Amino acid sequence: MFRMGKVRIEMVKRISRELVNRYDRSLTTDFEQNKQFLKEIGLDVSKKLRNKIAGYVTGLMKIEETAEF
Repeated sequence: MFRMGKVRIEMVKRISRELVNRYDRSLTTDFEQNKQFLKEIGLDVSKKLRNKIAGYVTGLMKIEETAEF
């Protein structure tokens, strides 16, 4: 059986991909660090949206980390 992923709005995906492309070296596989980093760079979105973006970025970084090996 296959596992279905979570549904995310396109805006979260688009912003997250752009952040990964721009700040690849600063983002990690740790949600809390990514959330703090987004706060530091001044991402001007609501707390709930920032958390969703940080979560999606964390997932992208985990995928990227496994692809490197």
